[in-house]
Amino acid sequence: MKKSPLCLAAFAALLAVSATLRAQAPDLPVIKLNDPDRLRGLPLMEALSARASATVWSDQAVSLQDLSDLLWAADGINRNDLNKRTAPSALNAQDVDIYVFTGEGVYRYNAVRHALLPVLTGDFRAKIGQPPPPAAPIQLLLVSDRARFSSGTPEQRSEWGAIDTGTVSQNISLFCAATGLATRPRGSIDKDGLRKLLGLRDSQYPLLNHPVGHPQDS
Repeated sequence: MKKSPLCLAAFAALLAVSATLRAQAPDLPVIKLNDPDRLRGLPLMEALSARASATVWSDQAVSLQDLSDLLWAADGINRNDLNKRTAPSALNAQDVDIYVFTGEGVYRYNAVRHALLPVLTGDFRAKIGQPPPPAAPIQLLLVSDRARFSSGTPEQRSEWGAIDTGTVSQNISLFCAATGLATRPRGSIDKDGLRKLLGLRDSQYPLLNHPVGHPQDS
């Protein structure tokens, strides 16, 4: 029996969706991060004195402990009984997601589980910006989901999301300064390309990129 054009179109759409799901359901495992070392690093005033925006990085790998501590410092849970974070957010929306780009794949930091959840398999670090970001072992992408705000106009949600992202960004910068890692906040990102790559919803806005690694002279 001859299939109708409608059936053929539906079948083609189903194949396209299946291919997309396979691409976004990678073979990468969930990475359970180490417990954060809350006693490491310089005192705050020394970290502020050391804070600087790096321009070059070495190819030395970032250890799992470094990554675990970095993500917890950026926006981890520091009051388990209240599910509250190291970074404040407007209306406690906890709107900022951290995507971690490595040579093996892309992950999303889950603060509740203190784990990295796989998003994509492959090295997409160069896709973050145009031009590509400076070479660093780890590329962090900060994304604000404005749908998580319980109230507010679109303009207010946009402003709150930018402020919350800036707070997480400062946590990243201070942690790196306190522990001898190197980073810089970057706004030169391919927002449209990243939304397509990561399958982000309309309410999710990529705002900042942080290359992270060891200084070149370390």
